[in-house]
Amino acid sequence: MDDDISQQDYEALAGFRHELRRFLRFSEDAAAAAGLSAQQYQALLALRAAGGAMRVGVLAEHLLLRPHSATELVDRMEKLGVVRRDTSGEDRRQVAILITPQGAAMLASIAATHRAELRRLRPLLTGLLEGL
Repeated sequence: MDDDISQQDYEALAGFRHELRRFLRFSEDAAAAAGLSAQQYQALLALRAAGGAMRVGVLAEHLLLRPHSATELVDRMEKLGVVRRDTSGEDRRQVAILITPQGAAMLASIAATHRAELRRLRPLLTGLLEGL
């Protein structure tokens, strides 16, 4: 494997990193416009991708958080009305986090803007990756 990194490689890496950061800023702004933090949007997205529910520990893993931090995040989201806790299973210690209808509506709106932005960025990102 050739470990030499060319000027073109540096340019492609820098360009890709720049576009990723621009997308993250776009994502933060889109979430904020809907009344959510970027982390709350990520949590809703992870919940929805998992079928609309998961335990706090699993959510923590998805968000790369410690369980205590994920619990605090869920507390804040519950106060916003975008998730709720469900202890209806056999083991009352196992609490599922569920998206509420309000949370689902907010998520759908934000996700649609993200999909459109990613579709817009696809040719640029693909070109940068092909430059490597």
